[in-house]
Amino acid sequence: MKQCPLCPYQNIHLVAKWLSSLEKKLEQHSEGSHRDFRVFISAEPAPCPESHIIPQGILENSIKITNEPPSGMHANLHKALDNFSQCPLCPYQNIHLVAKWLSSLEKKLEQHSEGSHRDFRVFISAEPAPCPESHIIPQGILENSIKITNEPPSGMHANLHKALDNFSQDTLEMCTRENEFKSILFALCYFHAVVAERRKFGAQGWNPSCFILQVPYDDLRYLFGEIMYGGHITDDWDRRLCKTYLEEYIKPEMLEGEFFLAPGFPIPRNMDYSGYHQYIDDTLPPESPYLYGLHPNAEIGFLTQSSEKLFRVVLEMQPHNSSMGEGGAVTREETVKALLDEMLEKLTDEFNIAELMAKVEERTPYVVVAFQECERMNILTSEIKRSLKELDLGLKGELTMTSDMESLLNALFLEVVPESWVKKAYPSTASLGMWFADLLTRIKELETWTGDFSLPSAVWLAGFFNPQSFLTAIMQSTARKNKWPLDKMTLQCDVTKKNLEDFASPPREGAYICGLFMEGARWDAQAGIITDARLKDLTPAMPVIFIKAIPADKQDTRGMYPCPVYKTRQRGPTYVWTFNLKTRENPSKWVLAGVALLLQA
Repeated sequence: MKQCPLCPYQNIHLVAKWLSSLEKKLEQHSEGSHRDFRVFISAEPAPCPESHIIPQGILENSIKITNEPPSGMHANLHKALDNFSQCPLCPYQNIHLVAKWLSSLEKKLEQHSEGSHRDFRVFISAEPAPCPESHIIPQGILENSIKITNEPPSGMHANLHKALDNFSQDTLEMCTRENEFKSILFALCYFHAVVAERRKFGAQGWNPSCFILQVPYDDLRYLFGEIMYGGHITDDWDRRLCKTYLEEYIKPEMLEGEFFLAPGFPIPRNMDYSGYHQYIDDTLPPESPYLYGLHPNAEIGFLTQSSEKLFRVVLEMQPHNSSMGEGGAVTREETVKALLDEMLEKLTDEFNIAELMAKVEERTPYVVVAFQECERMNILTSEIKRSLKELDLGLKGELTMTSDMESLLNALFLEVVPESWVKKAYPSTASLGMWFADLLTRIKELETWTGDFSLPSAVWLAGFFNPQSFLTAIMQSTARKNKWPLDKMTLQCDVTKKNLEDFASPPREGAYICGLFMEGARWDAQAGIITDARLKDLTPAMPVIFIKAIPADKQDTRGMYPCPVYKTRQRGPTYVWTFNLKTRENPSKWVLAGVALLLQA
């Protein structure tokens, strides 16, 4: 990089410990090269005076852009660069606010690469781009750059050291109750590391928490969990997870004998600041989901998702107009045309709502749900047929290809569900082939149900656009029959020991549901409880579940784990219901393990 006219470094505030060696290398590169010209690209420099990791004088003399200036003011930025060209340093802050000016900046930098001060360096700070499409730094600058990426610490070891670095030996000595204070502080550091790193496990990690005679553990847990960390958490299930972590990490038992923060990692005894860092290096087990309370299967899911994302990005980068197969025999258009014809052939006619209504004598809650599902299915299949037929005409040359048709063409070619279909469909993470097969199965289930509107022996809950409506219908049906107030009722979940084929008729009250999967653990059918998952079995299937409505005051929650039910592994906004499942373990174990029921594996 010594002979390169542009040498940018990015986000150097993350490498303060490395800065001294960086400065030495810069001095070496300057020797014998009076035209060595460097540009530093970084995130916003640390604002606090205690964090002077940028060379002295840069922040004081920097050109700080606080908002988008008028176009006429861009000349002032050029003038500033001209004035600085005979000085060692020229800092620009927040250049993402002047995106239109950056193309001319690149030309200016090229001009000043000749005849400038021998140590002329340009420091540029910008907000990180949220996605590749939002990059604003000119390609010419980036291609000739050394970039230090702004990445948070990776792994429990780095995160735990990073959390402890926020304190010092003076911090450890500031409290008179030294033993309790140090134990709580270290447990809090471990909690912070877990919270920060658990997110790598995707939705299973996080889904997009006073009378002081003794140590106020409840108050501390509330302060850390509900205010400091909980203030950034909007999902109720994530708030429960945060609260459970602190209930496990901060409690009186941490001072009574050996107390483990994770398997093989006991909380350290009273020691000095450097001793804690040494303890982490010597005692912390290798990186593992166990450190976060998760099952080892979580790492398989995390690595699988990372690989799928990488392959998807690589596939999207391929030229879309290239031929396929040997000798380029099959083009993209021919591949899509074959898939398009197959889909149109397999799609059935839409449901005739008026005809279905005519043969119904009583509109029970279940019948209403069936009508709603038919209407939503008609909307989806109508959009699929319309878009496919339109694309077919475009491929034949009878219609001009529009941007929407091009998007549909690319999606079908890449085996991705088109965006126009996603907007009218149910949540799903499946590829196009599996998604379409699932759609046909849903249509078949609806056709069977609407044949005579009798409830199936076991209802495939995942087949609904809105599963909540069916579960609510169970309560409505029972409430009408027994004349109970609907707002005083709840659902009781009993997991049977049978599979779908063992049921020939529906129950008298409630419903049997099937097609659910458990993530983070498994169901022991013989014992009738939640138990640890088997290795490499990420989402074991659940037996048929009997759901019935009962008065809320008769619900027994002892020995139960409130298990959230989601439509997909994305969790979050796909939440459906909460089923209470039996457990012999402390429910907190399953909370930390991220145990949930899924309608789609």
